[in-house]
Amino acid sequence: MTPGRDPGSGEQRDGVALTNLDQPLSPDAGATKRDLVDYLDAVADLMLPGLAGRPLTVLRVLRGQEPFMQKNAPKYTPDWVRTVAIWAESSRREIHYPVCDDRRTLMWLANQRAVEYHPTLGLADNIYRPTHLVLDLDPPSGADFAAVAAVAQLVRRALSDCGLAGAVKTSGAKGIHVFVPIDDAAPVDDVAGATRALAARAAALDPDIATTAFIVEDRGGKVFIDSTRAGGATVVAAYSPRLRPGTPVSFPLDWSDLDRVAPGDFTVHTAIGALAGRDPWAASMPKPQRLPGDLIEQGRTIPVARVAAMHEGKRRARARRAKEG
Repeated sequence: MTPGRDPGSGEQRDGVALTNLDQPLSPDAGATKRDLVDYLDAVADLMLPGLAGRPLTVLRVLRGQEPFMQKNAPKYTPDWVRTVAIWAESSRREIHYPVCDDRRTLMWLANQRAVEYHPTLGLADNIYRPTHLVLDLDPPSGADFAAVAAVAQLVRRALSDCGLAGAVKTSGAKGIHVFVPIDDAAPVDDVAGATRALAARAAALDPDIATTAFIVEDRGGKVFIDSTRAGGATVVAAYSPRLRPGTPVSFPLDWSDLDRVAPGDFTVHTAIGALAGRDPWAASMPKPQRLPGDLIEQGRTIPVARVAAMHEGKRRARARRAKEG
């Protein structure tokens, strides 16, 4: 603790009173709440464009409690924090999502110990109209970052082959996210289909290292190209911290840097220095693009991964029961 500083009072950012800044975020975070606030304050101008206008889910970590994902703005949310009401069919209720449009809201969320920021891919007026096509690359257990970086290059080739371009960032955990900005010509089902087709094309470029198998036991130690981030889905924002040992952040990269870095290189302590005054996410993001018709058509022939996995799981369960019987 800094001498003479009361950890429970006094400081403000953008009119937001901050409390208990010198408490650790978690036992293995390697960061305090002050580190979180300082980092988010420093990257606010870079991070806010990816949050503004989008319903937001945050991961909060309160003292003495397990971390939890929060969609509904709590009742004590200040009236100056924008919220948007969206019907949740799964829970049959209206959820009032916060929308982080400005630095003041970001500082308030940081003071609530919101560590991770997961906006929807669609804007608040229609969360089911994604502004980006996203592929999430998930390495198998025990794999190093080089494996997922190699598959990211396959995705880049698949994009290039159909006249598209994307931007790439670490997930802040062990994976990589590829974002492809798209125009509003294609309805959400076509965007979802194009995402499946891109995943299939990338995996086909080197099936020894990449797979689209949704069921973990079917992946055979390969990097999983997840094509399910569409239709109201959320993805962690660029520059968002992650609640992992060392508090890494989701960091934008140049494609040429993928084989020279590791996710742990970018944390709330090191990311500002690595940015060196740049905004690589904005600089690397192409303009919105129209999805090719043949990509959409191919996607329509590929089953939705979760649905296919559910049916396959039921089929395997029946087969096991029949064998045991």
